[in-house]
Amino acid sequence: MNDEDRQRLQVLCAGILGLILFLGVARFAYTPLLPLMREQAGLGAAAGGWLAAANYAGYLSGALLASKISDLKLKDRLYRASMVVAVAATALMGLASGEAMWALLRFVAGLSTAGGMLLGSGLIMNWLMRHRHRSELGIHFSGIGLGIVICSLAVALMSHWFDWRAQWYLFGVLGALLAIPAWRWLPRPDTTPLAGSGAHMEDRPPGRLFLALMMGAYFCAGAGFVVSATFIVAIVNGMPQLGGKGAWVFLAVGLAAAPACIVWDLIARRTGQLNALILASGLQALGILLPLLGDGLGTAMAGAVLFGGTFAGIVSMVMSMAGRFYPTRPAKMMSKLTVAYGVAQIGAPAIIGWLAGQNGSYAFGLYLASAVMLVGMFLFGLLRLVERREGARAA
Repeated sequence: MNDEDRQRLQVLCAGILGLILFLGVARFAYTPLLPLMREQAGLGAAAGGWLAAANYAGYLSGALLASKISDLKLKDRLYRASMVVAVAATALMGLASGEAMWALLRFVAGLSTAGGMLLGSGLIMNWLMRHRHRSELGIHFSGIGLGIVICSLAVALMSHWFDWRAQWYLFGVLGALLAIPAWRWLPRPDTTPLAGSGAHMEDRPPGRLFLALMMGAYFCAGAGFVVSATFIVAIVNGMPQLGGKGAWVFLAVGLAAAPACIVWDLIARRTGQLNALILASGLQALGILLPLLGDGLGTAMAGAVLFGGTFAGIVSMVMSMAGRFYPTRPAKMMSKLTVAYGVAQIGAPAIIGWLAGQNGSYAFGLYLASAVMLVGMFLFGLLRLVERREGARAA
């Protein structure tokens, strides 16, 4: 392996490990730990929704801040600071007591996650595109699914020996171990306007209508994603015949999500990205509903696989499109889109958690999430028409 291949591998690993830290540990560990905190820490259903909403509020705040930053060196410093914050916010969840403190820590964790997802992915995408490795973006985003797999397995195994506090401490240790290579293997950013081959990198912003429809569609994707991502473990554990299987269903989500970005990248090459986004949105709408269409483990697992295999692909494809429009500063459009994605995720967990506390069921939330995904599928269809019209005008 020559030096160029070794550096490419290290950069990809740095990005993947960073996503495992931010998405797996700092963000998604809360999902399998939610039933345990309700059982052992006295966290109510409505409060569980509010904590999730606080996390997404932090994520949205981070996205808004990231959208204002153009300097690559500043992005690099903030990304590395986000690693430290993510580890600290995770470990402190075990030390804290009371819903107000937990909500604050979930907000801070969400803030750090935005730094990891947007600034980190932007830095990785910038490096890959400068060195002509654009096709490997799907490999980078596989860290989303791997993060879910790792946190699901960790909770399923640790629950035999440790209570909820100890598990948050151990997740903090895991986060620190992930941060070390993620920090060391990511090169400092290159601020020159030339790609590695000498080709000039030029931003080509989309039209206003295209951007508005894309933000609307991604808003729907965020709303469809958040309900299952936050409550799927609690939903499955609430089924009498599936009690205790929630963590394993969440593991299925992660296993399906890990290769999803690469799979959808291959599909998009054949069908076009917007056609692939339409297909993924429809399949996710079906996956969200499947747990309500049957009462067995097979149906729940099938829904988890469809959900995991599509949400990560949608995120990857949308972020990749942003990178193509803004190759010199991909976080610019990524941040705008993530604001739309994040707005949808703030209110939904709180509303669904409150409804679940009132009637003891998450069913309404799943129906609502599936319906919103169908609206998003329609908007991606409109985007395809706009793209064709703009292409015809350019020709």
